[in-house]
Amino acid sequence: MSTRQRSRLLQWSTWRLALGMPSFMRTGQIGDGREAACAAHVEANARPGDVGDVLATIDAFAYEESMLVNIGDAKGALLDAAVRRAAPGLVLELGTYCGYSALRIAREAPTARIFSVEFSPANAEVARRIWAHAGVGDRITCVVGTLGDGGRTVDTLAREHGFTAGAVDLVFIDHDKRAYLPDLRTILTRGWLHPGSIVVADNVGIPGAPAYRAYMRGNEGLLWHTAEHRARVEYQTLLPDLVLESEYLG
Repeated sequence: MSTRQRSRLLQWSTWRLALGMPSFMRTGQIGDGREAACAAHVEANARPGDVGDVLATIDAFAYEESMLVNIGDAKGALLDAAVRRAAPGLVLELGTYCGYSALRIAREAPTARIFSVEFSPANAEVARRIWAHAGVGDRITCVVGTLGDGGRTVDTLAREHGFTAGAVDLVFIDHDKRAYLPDLRTILTRGWLHPGSIVVADNVGIPGAPAYRAYMRGNEGLLWHTAEHRARVEYQTLLPDLVLESEYLG
């Protein structure tokens, strides 16, 4: 496929994604079947048990077929570096979507236990198919729910999955932007972090999480040390974005 053809496909897919945002906010999916199509594409084209090839296949699908709203290859390198710095044993991800970022975490932290919270059962099924094909389904668990559901999901994590005081080494946040700060506060209230825990937040620039960014700036050097990484929105080069990487100081 030529560069021009790829650009046209991505432009159309991006507009279709924008039109699908109301559906995405309600259901977690764009509404045109691209998430399930991504899983089928991976199963048909990626080498089983090869995490790197599965990631590359998802990236190719997002560039050449339908844009996806995972962190993407360029910003994904920022997440990779944060994972290596955290060297996590226990990871909490907020927002599974198609399972892409959890795969990146699993690749960089091969002994970590990863728990990904996702409100959409359909997305959870897509992600589990992709993780199984990549051979990491035994290391990543998708918990369907939200941290804001009245305590049900938080209690499940604590009761069934070992989320105790100081146990969480890495948090990756990439779900409802309005929930970034409330969910972080829930994590802090539960005491799950320890000094040195790292929290990475995607899309702080676009769509934007201004309350979360203001909180991190207001607590710089007190509770957190934050690096703001300037980037571009996934799978394109025009729209600027921010990825925040924050170390918990305790």
